[in-house]
Amino acid sequence: MEKGKGAIGSTGRRWAVDFSDNSTSRDILDPPGFSRASLDQDDSTLSRQKKDAESNWKSQKAWEVAQAPFKNLLMMGFMMWMAGNTVHLFSIGITFSALWQPISALQSVGKMFEPYKDAKVELLGPKLLFIALNLGGMALGVWKLNSLGLLPTHTSDWVSSLAPAQEVEYSGGGLNFS
Repeated sequence: MEKGKGAIGSTGRRWAVDFSDNSTSRDILDPPGFSRASLDQDDSTLSRQKKDAESNWKSQKAWEVAQAPFKNLLMMGFMMWMAGNTVHLFSIGITFSALWQPISALQSVGKMFEPYKDAKVELLGPKLLFIALNLGGMALGVWKLNSLGLLPTHTSDWVSSLAPAQEVEYSGGGLNFS
């Protein structure tokens, strides 16, 4: 055997295939599942289908981005519940984090949905859902500030000459030693 030539070359073996034959023989059946109609489709039809599939993908991803703050809302609510209602460093840090994250997300709504901008993709619904969920996160943070007593909700919080508001409830220990 010569150097650089394979065993299949021009030795004339029966199982060798000659790929230089360009004849289109119709006597060989098509394999199951093969359709010649798919080969006959126009290139414009294929490109239109590709664009439609890309638009559907962009729309789906835009809705996923819009629903992402919901996960953050549940996590932040759980963390606020775990922090309790006493004023200490951990509860204040979580509360201000719960306020800061939606504010920064609302400032970047345009950048969040920029990759999904397309003539065929409607982004108004996902943007409105994104904004609503982030406003819900801000409302959760404001509620936590109120439950910690850090929001000025009484007149005496603004005017120093007025007496502080009286507490409506009072709780004591579980055992009475009288």
